[in-house]
Amino acid sequence: SPQGRSKKKSRKHQRFLERQVLLEQKGLLSPRRRQSTQPPVTGPEADAALTKANGTTTQHSGKVPKPKRVMSASLSPSASPDSIARHHSVLLSQGNGSSKVRTSSLVLRPGKYVAIDCEMVGTGPQGRLSELARCSVVNYEGDVIYDKYVQPELPIVDFRTRWSGITKQHMKRAIPFKAAQAEILKILKDKIVVGHAIHNDFQALKYFHPKDRTRDTSQIPMLKQRAGLPIKANVSLKNLARHLLHKRIQVGCKGHSSVEDAQTAMELYRLVEVQWEKELARSLPPRSPSPVTDPTADSSQYLDDQYWPTDLISSSL
Repeated sequence: SPQGRSKKKSRKHQRFLERQVLLEQKGLLSPRRRQSTQPPVTGPEADAALTKANGTTTQHSGKVPKPKRVMSASLSPSASPDSIARHHSVLLSQGNGSSKVRTSSLVLRPGKYVAIDCEMVGTGPQGRLSELARCSVVNYEGDVIYDKYVQPELPIVDFRTRWSGITKQHMKRAIPFKAAQAEILKILKDKIVVGHAIHNDFQALKYFHPKDRTRDTSQIPMLKQRAGLPIKANVSLKNLARHLLHKRIQVGCKGHSSVEDAQTAMELYRLVEVQWEKELARSLPPRSPSPVTDPTADSSQYLDDQYWPTDLISSSL
């Protein structure tokens, strides 16, 4: 009957209140204002209530156990770039820093990271205009998740095969630029994108990626320092790979491989990932609420950088 259900609910609520009072007395729960006028239950009756609620017998002692601080092992799907960077910083500040290097990226969801590289051909007057002809995207582990040839919007004047590796044969299976652009941007959405001189790739895609979600390996001083190269020097991906990864890329006369270049950029990023993200976290202003669990973060606030610097736009690709 309705009266019976109400009575049962009231008893359950009473047990809840009794347990709440006991936890507050033991320091395990912060006191809260309650509208209930019933006096708090203390002493053996409260202990009995807690024992009954748990279904087990508890041993009582003079010491009150301290609550353990539990750090969330994952970020919300909507975590912002500064939340990710600050999470890196939190991980580095806990325990032995060396033990966190291997696991920090796994905690930060490596699925949020991709690396990109594009190859361009010449169109327009004398082939001076650069247009996208191939785009490759790899994941955090270097596995290829996208690699397609793209038909430029204008007729190709110069294939630039020596550098691009693109030939007339490749264009037979190329897809239209608009189709490729839609597919690629869908992959890049809400991702942290790694690349070398990545503004060239974004310009070829006619796209602007949020600055806070971009990691350009040509702009990392610590990579140049590790390689023993001047910090202000423009260092190629080829040289960084040779000095730091001990691998040779972009060799021969058949041109570059956009897959290989994207994989190399990701390898370089992972080489200094923890240190780089820590530096980014330091440079960010204080933010509230907690950076580890910030479900209200909205990526739309990072879309302010809408215009490229003039020197980048005018530079040749």
